[in-house]
Amino acid sequence: MSQTADAQPFKAEKRPIQVMLVDDSAVVRGMIRRYLDPKTDIEVVATSSNGEIAVATLKRNPYIDLIVLDIEMPVMDGLTAIPLLLEVKPDIKIVMASTLTERNADISLRALAAGATDYVAKPSSGAGLSTADDFKRELIEKIYSLAPTNRVNRSSAPKSVSPVPQRPRGPVALQAGVVAKPAALAIGSSTGGPQALTRVLTDLDSTIGIPIFITQHMPATFTALLAKHLTRDTGHNVVEATDGQPVERNMAFLAPGDFHMTIEGSPTAGVIKLTQGPKVNFCRPSVDPMLQSLVKVYGRSLLTVILTGMGHDGRDGCQEVVAAGGAVLAQDEASSVVWGMPGAVAEAGLCRQILDLSAISPAIHKILGGAMT
Repeated sequence: MSQTADAQPFKAEKRPIQVMLVDDSAVVRGMIRRYLDPKTDIEVVATSSNGEIAVATLKRNPYIDLIVLDIEMPVMDGLTAIPLLLEVKPDIKIVMASTLTERNADISLRALAAGATDYVAKPSSGAGLSTADDFKRELIEKIYSLAPTNRVNRSSAPKSVSPVPQRPRGPVALQAGVVAKPAALAIGSSTGGPQALTRVLTDLDSTIGIPIFITQHMPATFTALLAKHLTRDTGHNVVEATDGQPVERNMAFLAPGDFHMTIEGSPTAGVIKLTQGPKVNFCRPSVDPMLQSLVKVYGRSLLTVILTGMGHDGRDGCQEVVAAGGAVLAQDEASSVVWGMPGAVAEAGLCRQILDLSAISPAIHKILGGAMT
């Protein structure tokens, strides 16, 4: 049958993001469902009380986009379930949900190494409204950011989600000119950051001769354990920063959860300062305050790397880095879990290079050796 003149071409409609909730607590499942049900572009299509049921459910419903996964459950816990869920659907997004205990933080970091995409801290039983609201906002933000781009109308996402598109609309302008030999390295990261940091530091000489400053969006409890994991896995001396700590070469200082990390002093006599000022870009720690303080100390001798993460934290700080003559490298979209933070820096035209994760450490070594102009 021939097509009539007024026939309209077929237009596929975007379906909601399909989510499965996995938690042995019916109360928690109900709470999260109440948070998500008002969202017309997020649909809870399944709930499970343990990992074994979740694996079976995913086999029956391969269109599930994202799983909110508890850690401690009977029959099969979250950590055990992750490789089985990924075996069923390798591209499934898994957000770990746990209370803020040291044990759960350690398991969450192991879960990220095993293939989980991100994590969110549950409000504790005695938590106030603000903590519950933070959990709701953060969970919804992560769902929107991690969902496949053809599943969601981004205009309905919360304002805290980066407006940066998943792909540049045109050629990205790169910075040119001579790069000063760095006296310090700053790294900002968020979603997917622990895995990316592990790769970058593993490939980076542990005796590079300059200090490294890292802000990774993470809650308290997690950052101390992340520092230990990075030290163990990469060969670098990574410490959770403390207030008043002297800056030393060949050490990596990680901003502690719930504190902004800034640096005062001079390039040869720097001191760490921790503050609990207002959140910046909905974050504490935030990348921007770290970079803005580092620019005052190191000026054009600051090298900055922005790794995977949602939102645009780090963009304003990178503007000051570039204005002072420093250099910025950004992780590319293909190797990022979420191309929000590096995408924001790229779209602003602040990058010296936009690189695959595997190419970032070699580029740092070239700049340190004076091989890049």
